[in-house]
Amino acid sequence: MLQSDFVGLTGHVKFNPDKSLIGPAYDIINIIGTGVRQTVSKPRGWVFPNNGKQLRIGVPIRVSYREFVSQVPGTNTSKGFCIDVFTAAVSLLPYAVPYQFIPYGNGHENPSYTELVNLITTGYFDAVVGDIAIVTNRTKVLDFTLPYAASGLVVVVPFKKLSTGAWAFLRPFSAPLWGWFGFWEHRTNDEFRGPPKKQLITILWFSLSTLFFAHKETTVSTLGRLVLILWLFVVLIINSSYTASLTSILTVQKLYSPINGIESLKKGDEPIGYQVGSFAEHYLTEEIGISKSRLRALGSPEEYAMALQRDPEKGGVVAVVDELPYIELFLSSQCKFRIAGQPFTKSGWGFAFPRDSPLAVDLSTAILSLSENGDLQRIHDKWLTKSACSSDNTEIESDRLELKSFWGLYLLFAIACFAALLIYFVQIVRKYRKTVSGESISDVQGSSHSRRLRTLLSLMDEKHDQSRGDSKRRKLDRSLSAYDEENDLRRDSNRRQSHISLERGTNVSN
Repeated sequence: MLQSDFVGLTGHVKFNPDKSLIGPAYDIINIIGTGVRQTVSKPRGWVFPNNGKQLRIGVPIRVSYREFVSQVPGTNTSKGFCIDVFTAAVSLLPYAVPYQFIPYGNGHENPSYTELVNLITTGYFDAVVGDIAIVTNRTKVLDFTLPYAASGLVVVVPFKKLSTGAWAFLRPFSAPLWGWFGFWEHRTNDEFRGPPKKQLITILWFSLSTLFFAHKETTVSTLGRLVLILWLFVVLIINSSYTASLTSILTVQKLYSPINGIESLKKGDEPIGYQVGSFAEHYLTEEIGISKSRLRALGSPEEYAMALQRDPEKGGVVAVVDELPYIELFLSSQCKFRIAGQPFTKSGWGFAFPRDSPLAVDLSTAILSLSENGDLQRIHDKWLTKSACSSDNTEIESDRLELKSFWGLYLLFAIACFAALLIYFVQIVRKYRKTVSGESISDVQGSSHSRRLRTLLSLMDEKHDQSRGDSKRRKLDRSLSAYDEENDLRRDSNRRQSHISLERGTNVSN
């Protein structure tokens, strides 16, 4: 047959080396203006071939997250993000595709998407349009377009706001090295000498006061100064780090949840929520291995919020597992919850068609064009960009410092003041009793009370005598002064004797 070379009813019959006819059975002629241009591209036609029938496209009747797909009341017309993407993609096809949307579902709860796409294999639907996740089980029997929306299962949990804590200001510091410093310095420095209790207090005071460069003690030993130089450099770094750390602790809002992802849910036995009709139920039980008894079906964002806030023992759940687009829309109006961890599946949403459908290929090209020219993002912003949780307000609120952030400091200050006042009054009372007991009470009762009051006031107003505390230092100073005076007198005496000797030697020589 390949050697055939004759003219028949269809024209000249002869084959090329690639086994194709030399002359095709038809010519493609495009009329452009007054001219004619002949082409060799295969025609696609003006209408998608379906034996003259409209495509029956199944559309889920959603009762929650209606921004993605919803039915116009009283009609078979659908609207939403997914519908707009489909109609925009169809408008880019080089041929017309007649279709009609067929709603699927009872209108009381979200339908099972697995059952919906399986109706394509039975021939009931020619395609399914909606928020259909592209998963392995479905791709075995159906063809999908390229994803027009990124998806994946995520875990959403309630988060608690962690307060900064009353003792947050203590976090930047660890145990200092001033024990060695005190050992080196007390041997040569009188300010670091005294009873062990006094030495310990001085070391602690010196260590803390150097943080603010407010110390008055001086160092005299070489080892002590070496340690102090290193410590002051450490203080410089600590002050900068302390300021930055404390600012972050006091102003940055901290959120906490005991669940940090799907692994935490696998290890526990608490109930988990999922969306009715979603493939999340099958994935959690078959792929993750979570017991079906732990799963709770939830039908709306309101049920999500109520279940997450309720005690698990009273019908609540510790987390909700759902697809990312739903959760993003849920979190745009529910500010008390957050996504824990990262998406643990990677998938997308696409339109489902029978096996080897040319529409799946052509619509994939159209979806790619929508993504490149920005129309896909504009459709997304039209339906899904809305948020009642303002990030600006959250940041402003988190930057405000409250009184409770410092009550630990106030408590320490109050305790120190109270302890100091208590000790002071105990000392005054003891001194008052000694003073009163030594006085002879010979006045009348009224004058006795007035005298005691004056005595108490005088004791409170009396200047504290520090001579006792400084007696050792004064004795040392007097000893040093006497030693210096003695040395001066001895030097003066030696000078006078030297001068007299010189005068006598001069006289003798004369």
